This record gives sequence, structure tokens and C-alpha cells, in this order.
Amino acid sequence: MSRTSRTTNLHDQGRPAEVSRRGLLRTAGGLTAALAVGASAAAVTGGTADAAPAAFTHPGMLHAYGELNRAKVRVAAGTDPWLAGWNRLTANSHSAGTWTPNPQSTIVRGGTGENYGILYNDIHAAYQNALRWKIAGTTANGDTAVKILNAWSAKLTTVTGNADRFLAAGIYGYQFANAAELIRGYSGFDLDRFKTMMLDVFYPLNNQFLTGHNDACITNYWANWDLCTMNSILAIGILCDDAAKYDQAVNYFKNGAGNGSLAHAVPFVYESQGLAQYQESGRDQGHTMLGIGQLGAFCEMAWSQGDDLYGYDNNRFMKCAQYVAKYNLGQDVPYTTYTWGTGQNCAQQSQTVISSASRGQARPVWDLLYYHYAKRRALSVPYIQAMAGSVRPEGGGGDYGSTSGGYDQTGFGTLMYAK
Repeated sequence: MSRTSRTTNLHDQGRPAEVSRRGLLRTAGGLTAALAVGASAAAVTGGTADAAPAAFTHPGMLHAYGELNRAKVRVAAGTDPWLAGWNRLTANSHSAGTWTPNPQSTIVRGGTGENYGILYNDIHAAYQNALRWKIAGTTANGDTAVKILNAWSAKLTTVTGNADRFLAAGIYGYQFANAAELIRGYSGFDLDRFKTMMLDVFYPLNNQFLTGHNDACITNYWANWDLCTMNSILAIGILCDDAAKYDQAVNYFKNGAGNGSLAHAVPFVYESQGLAQYQESGRDQGHTMLGIGQLGAFCEMAWSQGDDLYGYDNNRFMKCAQYVAKYNLGQDVPYTTYTWGTGQNCAQQSQTVISSASRGQARPVWDLLYYHYAKRRALSVPYIQAMAGSVRPEGGGGDYGSTSGGYDQTGFGTLMYAK
């Protein structure tokens, strides 16, 4: 199937006529019978779907051509809410063209010698500078983004620590790749060396976790651990034009045995209410909203390549986001006891009530979902809409505190997704 054989009906106006990379994975409703035959094995191993590779769209992760061009035009015209989002970006110190990178050969998250804050600060500086260059064409910002990315690809060899090293490899892996995707083709950017770093330093940890879960019970780790890992593999696949890695991530989203697959991340659907319970809802709302952000990022990156995962399994993710938004707006939602296996022996634990911890926390993850479901798809999402309105205009890393939680998402959804 050629890329030019598909129309742009999945994409907003202004995006070039790009088509799905592969017909097998683009369908929102389920896999083909041929793939289903091998699903049980693929679920455990994180194996790839049996689909032939085709050309990737670039830029094609969190921001494709349509989003970038629209933001550029609207900011230049001084139109809100894009301008309000732009002002949040330019006010963030990470977006300054004077940012100086601090590359390390070893990054540690968890245990002795933690220094991962250095990495996530530099990643968000690279990402924000790249956005400023893409939208305003300022050479100083483009040069700074390149300087940061080149400095790290020249030095970083190891991501380590306790089990949290897998979180670092996942969250910072997909964010790093997104910054590089924005700046690819820029004069002086060593894309090949950056790809080598992603393939040699980040992907092995991503793959190790998704296929082995740190030698623990398959359900031991919260959904966020799988989701950030899946995001990193998906982003590396796009950055490196690697169809096998892209398929590994998408197939896990659909079939994986761990908590990152959609059926496990969203275990209970309340169809009559248009809601669905998130796997970490009984844990706390901060991590729950992190999960919503991770799922949104995954679906958007796939969308940029022509695959609609937002609508997969009858809009299961949308119902989950509505559920989380409704509860964090202060309203009641149903809750079904959640039981899972822990440790190496899958010892059973249960949560019987939804957690109110961190209820109402502000995270910049909602405008992406509002503008997709309400504007691209013209669906009614009142709770997502209200939650997005309470956070708008969204900022990014550095606007939500200095700890790692404030850097768990790239943000700036108002600037980049408003329609």
C-alpha cells in the first residue's frame, strides 16, 4: 500500500497529504486475524507486528507539520490562545537561547549518586529552544537546541541506578527523541550520532523492561512504567525510521501483557456513563494524570504517523480521560476494586476505593486531548474540556516545580494543539 493512497481525513487541515505507514496497524478497531494468532507470544515479549516498513513522516512525533505551521501563523498574527501559550514558552528560562548544556557520561536515577535532574533540565531546554526556532525562526534558539543535543550525544554512555533507571530511560528517552525530531535537518546537528545514543543507551533499557519487567511479576509495576517505555520505543522508532521498533510499541499498546497495554491501563469501562477507570486511580491522582499524559503522548505520536490509537477499542482512552478529569474536577465517579500481582511471586494486592491524594493537581496534559477529541473528532468531552480550561494556557518543564514530576511531560499543549 503506498503512502499516497490514503486521504487526510484523520488529520487537521493544513497537514500535507500523508498516509498510514501500514494498513495493518492503522485501523482503530482491533487487529487482523493473522496478527491475533501470534498475539499471546507478542504480548509477553513485546514482539513486533508482522507489517512491512514504509516511509515515516518527519517531523512526526508530538508535533507534525500541521501543528507547527498553525502555531507559527497564529503566533505571528498575535491570536489567542496561541499567543498566550507562546508567552508561557518564552517566559520559561529553559527556552532561553543562552542555555548552557551540562552533559554527563553517566546518568543515575534511583540509589546513590542521583544526577538525573541535570538530564531532564537539559532535555527540556533543547525541546523548548527547538519549539521557539520552529515557530519564530530565531537562529539563537535553533543553535542552542543543537548545542545541547550534540553535547549529550558526544558524552552520554550510561543510564543506571536502581529500578528507577527504567523510568529515566523511558521518560527522558521519548522526550529526547522529540527534541531531536524538531531539530532534524538543522545545520550542524549530528543526527546520526544522536540516533546512535538513543539506540545504544536508551533502547536497550526500554526493551529490557518491556520484555522482562525487571524480573518481577508482569503486573508488579504501575502502568506508567510501561507507558513511558512504550513512548520511548515508539519515538526512537520514528526518529530512526525503524519500523520494527515502531511496531513493537504499537503492538504492545494493543496486546501487551503488562499494565501499559490499553486493556490493562484502563481495566474497567462504565459504558453507560461514557467513563473508564485508570489502573492507578486507587494509587493517587498525580500518577494518574501522569498516565493520562503518557497515553496522550503515545497516541499523538502514532497519529502523526497516520495511526489512530486515540479511538482504539471504541474510544477507550477517551472514556478514561473523561473519568480522570471528572474526578479531579471534584465530582464523583464509580470505582471497581482493582487487584493485581506484585513482587516476583505475584502476591495479590487490592485497592477498594479511588484515591483522593493529589486530587486536582495541575499537569499540562489536557489541551492535547481536548483539541483532539473535541476539535479534530467533534466529540463531546465536557470533563476534559473543563479540566483543560482550568490549566490553560499550558506551560512546560520548569513551570510546575523543580522536582522530576514537573518535567514528566513536555507541555505547551495550548500553543501547539489549539484549533
